Amino acid sequence: MILSNNIMVTSGTEIGSRLPPLIWRTFRNIKAATMVTLGVTMLARSVVGASKPVTHFVFAEDGNLTAVADIIRRPDIHGVQMIYNWKQLETSKGHYNFSDIKTDLEVLETIDPTKKLFVQLQDRFDLPGNKSRRIPNYLLVEPEYEGGLYMQVNRFTHLPDGWQTKHWVPAVRGRFQDLLSALAQQLDGRIFGINLPETAFDYDGTLPQSICDGYFEGQMENLNHASSVFKKTMVIQYMNFWPCEAPGNQPYMKQAFAEAVSKKTFGLGGPDVRPWAEKQLRSSYHFFNENRHNMSHVAMAVQTPDLDFPNPRTNKTNTIDDFKSFSEDFLGSDIMFWTSHVFNATYPPPL
Repeated sequence: MILSNNIMVTSGTEIGSRLPPLIWRTFRNIKAATMVTLGVTMLARSVVGASKPVTHFVFAEDGNLTAVADIIRRPDIHGVQMIYNWKQLETSKGHYNFSDIKTDLEVLETIDPTKKLFVQLQDRFDLPGNKSRRIPNYLLVEPEYEGGLYMQVNRFTHLPDGWQTKHWVPAVRGRFQDLLSALAQQLDGRIFGINLPETAFDYDGTLPQSICDGYFEGQMENLNHASSVFKKTMVIQYMNFWPCEAPGNQPYMKQAFAEAVSKKTFGLGGPDVRPWAEKQLRSSYHFFNENRHNMSHVAMAVQTPDLDFPNPRTNKTNTIDDFKSFSEDFLGSDIMFWTSHVFNATYPPPL
């Protein structure tokens, strides 16, 4: 007999000594089955709730592989993320030149033959001025492409602050998909992954609903095309904000995540890890959190501006552990890109 909090508890052995053999055997079998069921349930829950293994890349934002060679050689770094713009890869209409990517693959081989290249294909630009219009010239001048680029305008300063490719124009996104096909034909399997840049862009005032709908449809069409032509290379779409959406009314974000979950042919990610930032939490972050166990891949980037962004919970800048825990546990990332500016000879310790 065991006395606990004035409650008499009888052990299984004592019960068995008082029951007929057939009833006792039945009791033991039910008890054993119950324990097995409970154990399987707990194991399943732990597997579902467990973080996925995370693969880390250094982001060579300066475009110089040799400058980050020592970081690439770190055992905890799987490879390097590099940006290549559309104009760089399509020098004239239908003429593709992927020599920069191929050269970087060769350089990476000399640094460490086990390390991988992740390509960010850039078709939007955050600097104003004509020099930043880094798409092929024919897109800017031929009428069917309607100028090719949309001028971004900062809604606070009302000044130009970059360019966004007009993917709501079918002819424009058709040419972009041709570029994706050409890249896949030559580089599928040779590069670890390819990511399309963030979905957000700046505009002053309001956009026509036709542009908002067309932009979403175009981006998703591009993403699905990329995942159809790249059979061996991982495909990621950076998804942070959509134009014409507001917290609580996010049909584009909802549909995009639903497709990612159902198809599992591409992953989603974002250009910024900003732990507990309200603006991001109200946009894409809560979708990542809700779907973190159900997507094929989640790829999040810690870029230079994120290093100075304060953590609302601590009122301090984020530590490496802050970035990691939020990205891995809350957002569900299994890929992380790190700005090279967080590294030095001894820091951080292994990721």
